[in-house]
Amino acid sequence: MNADSELITAWRAGDAGAGQRLFARHFDSLYRFFRSKCGEDADELVQATLLACIDARDRFRGEASFRTYLFVIARQKLYRFFSTHPRFDPIVSSVADATTSVRTELAREETNAALARALRSLPLNLQTILELHYWEGMDTNELARIFDVPVGTIRVWMHRARTRLRALLDPVTS
Repeated sequence: MNADSELITAWRAGDAGAGQRLFARHFDSLYRFFRSKCGEDADELVQATLLACIDARDRFRGEASFRTYLFVIARQKLYRFFSTHPRFDPIVSSVADATTSVRTELAREETNAALARALRSLPLNLQTILELHYWEGMDTNELARIFDVPVGTIRVWMHRARTRLRALLDPVTS
């Protein structure tokens, strides 16, 4: 039994501290996930994700890791956050397409790294896959569960994401 499983069992049995420790283990990953796409709204989205997880704690069946389950919820919250933008489609729309607030513009100006700019130019689906794979260390099986698609689809999307990212990072050779 892994540490998350032990914490979930204790939490479900009424140990509130176990739930806090479980969330603390994954807070930084969730925060990075939202911060790179939502700037100042990351805190609110992390909180919404954790509250949804609390509400659904008894529905977690353990078919995937708790971390994967948490990011399924996070992805849903992320898409709901951007769904208020007209014509937003996470398959083809980027964060830059969907964000126009002054706060977002300021956050974007603070982002000077070429990689961050290139990632933000990708469709949200591709950006999310790359970040979860490279920054959160998730494999194609975990990603397939999070995105609710076959592993082969994840491999195709990863290839597309890398190809587009390379083109954005080195437009001279593209």
